[in-house]
Amino acid sequence: MKNILIVEDDEGLSRGMSFTFDKSGYNVYSALNLKSANELFKKVNIDMIILDLNLPDGNGIDFCKEIRKSSSVPIIMLTARELETDEVEGLYSGADDYITKPFSLSVLMARINSTFRRSVNNYKFNEIKSEAIVINLDNLKVYKDDIEIAISSTEFKLLKYLMKNKGQVLLKEQILSNLWDDSGNFVDENTLPVTIRRLRKKIEDNPSNPKYIKTVHGMGYIWCEE
Repeated sequence: MKNILIVEDDEGLSRGMSFTFDKSGYNVYSALNLKSANELFKKVNIDMIILDLNLPDGNGIDFCKEIRKSSSVPIIMLTARELETDEVEGLYSGADDYITKPFSLSVLMARINSTFRRSVNNYKFNEIKSEAIVINLDNLKVYKDDIEIAISSTEFKLLKYLMKNKGQVLLKEQILSNLWDDSGNFVDENTLPVTIRRLRKKIEDNPSNPKYIKTVHGMGYIWCEE
């Protein structure tokens, strides 16, 4: 059963949505402000957010942007305003859909079901998988055999780059340029091999005889699959 988070300070409207969603077979969580919404989002595996644009302690657009830094959870934005600029800004902030108050709950329910269908169809784009190794692009976590691996942000970027280009020999200079040197700053030549060693220790069964990250002597590295 999917979990929907309602972020709406109008208690009457929130209760009406909760009742409708519950009758339609969804688990419902409600927050009257952004503080409560943040706490619920961190505690519960939320599948969709119904987000009001104007809240007592902040702006729904800013909250949407913050969510989009770590998650692609579907977001439908609500507002009492009818300005086209509000709609555009909401969509650019990462919202999947937009509905203006007052609205019919049956229309909102149809939008929710439609958004869920699109989300399911696009889910394959939210992870990168290579045999036992999976990068979840929604929560920015790495798993091996369904067990989470603790990984640094630098290791995450390197792993993602290697897996997205699996089967291709990536030159050392190419990797450094793409991951560390895009700002033009100098990067010590030992940075890459050190990070490769750390990454191998975390994802390889035998780091001294790696299965995934293989060295191409004199050139760089390649991500391999059996």
